[in-house]
Amino acid sequence: MAIFQGLDQEAYDRSYTDGELLRRIAGYFGRHRRGVVWAATLVSLVSLAGAGQTFVVSWGVETLAQSQSTGLIAVLTGVMFAIGIGVWLANWLRRRLQTRVIAEVVAAMRHDAFAATIKHDLAFFDEYKSGQIISRITTDTNEFIQVVQLVIELFTQVLLVIVLLIVLFYISWQLTLVLLALGPFVILLTLLFRNLARFVTRKAARSLGRVNASIQEVVTGIGIAKNFRQEAAIYQEFAQVNEQSYQVNLRRGFVLSNVFPVLNVMSSFGIAALLYWGGVTVNAGVLAVGAWYLFMSSVDRFWFPMINLAVFWSQIQSGLSASERIFALIDTESQVRQSESQPVGHLLGEIEFKRVHFRYGEQEQVLDDFSLQIAPGESVALVGHTGAGKSSIVKLITRFYEFQAGQICVDGRDIRSFDLQSYRQQLGLVSQVPFLFAGTVADNIRYARPNLTDTEIDAVARQIGQGEWLETLPQGLHTPVGERGGRLSMGQRQLVALTRVLAQQPAIFILDEATASIDPFTESQIQEAMDLILKSTTSILIAHRLSTVRSVDRILVLQKGKIIEQGSHDRLMQQGGHYAELYETYFRHQSPDFKPSPASRVALPAEELGILKRYSHD
Repeated sequence: MAIFQGLDQEAYDRSYTDGELLRRIAGYFGRHRRGVVWAATLVSLVSLAGAGQTFVVSWGVETLAQSQSTGLIAVLTGVMFAIGIGVWLANWLRRRLQTRVIAEVVAAMRHDAFAATIKHDLAFFDEYKSGQIISRITTDTNEFIQVVQLVIELFTQVLLVIVLLIVLFYISWQLTLVLLALGPFVILLTLLFRNLARFVTRKAARSLGRVNASIQEVVTGIGIAKNFRQEAAIYQEFAQVNEQSYQVNLRRGFVLSNVFPVLNVMSSFGIAALLYWGGVTVNAGVLAVGAWYLFMSSVDRFWFPMINLAVFWSQIQSGLSASERIFALIDTESQVRQSESQPVGHLLGEIEFKRVHFRYGEQEQVLDDFSLQIAPGESVALVGHTGAGKSSIVKLITRFYEFQAGQICVDGRDIRSFDLQSYRQQLGLVSQVPFLFAGTVADNIRYARPNLTDTEIDAVARQIGQGEWLETLPQGLHTPVGERGGRLSMGQRQLVALTRVLAQQPAIFILDEATASIDPFTESQIQEAMDLILKSTTSILIAHRLSTVRSVDRILVLQKGKIIEQGSHDRLMQQGGHYAELYETYFRHQSPDFKPSPASRVALPAEELGILKRYSHD
């Protein structure tokens, strides 16, 4: 159907049987056995009390038929009142326990889902939208809360059905067998609704994931949308996704809301059949009229929990579908796998690629038999056109992606044998667009070493230009950076990110240099910060600035995943090869003595040229 278009499962989704899901869910509840046992005991007492009311009424009717005693009526009233108070108290205690246990189970499930998510490699986040992942951790766990409550109610109804069956067999085993003969039809209808409910619930969960992903993407990129005046377009796109979610949930509601009426019709047929067979047995003298009346009264109490069982089982599919999506996220295996978990210790920073093969997909071979050696403390700049493999080399060193063949060693040890967390603690990484968390500048610098005091952070920050860059911030180190650092300029974000690396004191520094233009003052501050870092680390820089390539020990020129030239800036310029072409294209205009050639100047109309000359004199 067109309404379900685009709601196919993710590649990491998997199907679980109801038994597998229930066993996994039971595992979470198993950690709270005491609370579960007490809740189950209270549920049992409530069910027994509910059935006990039938016995009390039955006994009272028979006794009053023989002796209309006022005292007996008072006793019956008192007993029924006491049962009502006991049921209320037991329900209150049960719901209190139930709420606590469910809250702890959902918290544990969210913890496991979030822990599994942050352990995934970057390839996972490149492929799947973050909004849909968030939806599984938040929305699906909320859906799971409802199913747990239904399961508890289901348990209550099961106990009630068992007790009432005993009562009905006691009154008339013949009519009870007629009643049970209708069971297969109820089960068949329940299974039919179960399959429909699971299908529409899965689609509804995916449609909600698309809504969350759409909102998350729009909020993240709202600045770009406003810049290009695309508010109407993104609203229209969201409206389409939201309309699809509405239509899918409408069908889900239609399926679930039809369970009760259909089963009610079935119960009407059952009661009609029992009335007929009951009348036959009464006429035959097999069953007394009073017993028949009591049986029919008990049947009415029996059908209600029976219908609830069927309805709940269809609604439970909503929660099982939600738990299926959560467990699929938890069970997804990371592509990056460590062969061992050896302690790392202090690294010197020697890096070696040994005939490494790497590709993002089947048709995306990036590195083919790639070899490279970087000495401890050496600084290396990677240059080359887009797609040359610069970022891939960095992602492999940081273990964000898994390579298919070869070996990468740090200090002579295979990086796949390291304890990954300890290894990454010795890597200082600054991305092309530095990411800052909401908080202050000091908070973001402290992110590398949480135990740093404000005094220590200030000392680190003032290593760069004696702290002059701090004076450009309204509140110095206590300046709020805003979401993603949006309240700071790009240059200020870079300085905060570089200061964070200085505070971290890593063994290996990796920089994907920003391409945005910045003012000369900030440029000099950034270069000073980088010089401080380069002195004490092995450094790999994806260079976009002439000052960077001139300051490193060695420049590696990449083309289609291979090193075609290497050396210092001056040596490579003398060779007049590919680097010289890159210099003319990307770096030459950054030189202080750069003057555009007449041929490169754009021809302007005479009146515009006159305006420019006039302003140049001003």
